[in-house]
Amino acid sequence: MAFMLGISSAPFVLHTVLGAALGIPMNPQAAAEAEKVLTTSLSKLESVWLTGKGKFLLGSFQPSIADLSLVCEIMQLELLHEKDRIRILSPFKKVLKWIEDTRTATSPHFEEAHRVLFRAKSKFHKLPIEANYESISSMKAMLPSKM
Repeated sequence: MAFMLGISSAPFVLHTVLGAALGIPMNPQAAAEAEKVLTTSLSKLESVWLTGKGKFLLGSFQPSIADLSLVCEIMQLELLHEKDRIRILSPFKKVLKWIEDTRTATSPHFEEAHRVLFRAKSKFHKLPIEANYESISSMKAMLPSKM
């Protein structure tokens, strides 16, 4: 599903955070190109796929395998430095809400499935290893307050 929509976080993550950790030389041009593709894809996700009355893709009221697959692809952005993740994702309020709705609908399995990702994030950015998504992810914080 992620590739059908053209969304791939991996190239941007590779050329910004992961590559350095793996000993791959940084490539700012490749990172800029990957960011452009990622931003365009997130825009399309927000304007085409998340326009229904439901909380999930194509207006559904419960997550499908397509939702899970695509959210996992986007969750790779958790490995970025916080300022980069906020810069990339904050313009996409529907995407952020959809990620949070998917997390809530699949909890506690979502947190279990992403535990390795959060441990890697802690290691890359020298953060304390936290036990849950709420304390590590800034995605929920980017959503508007319900008050």
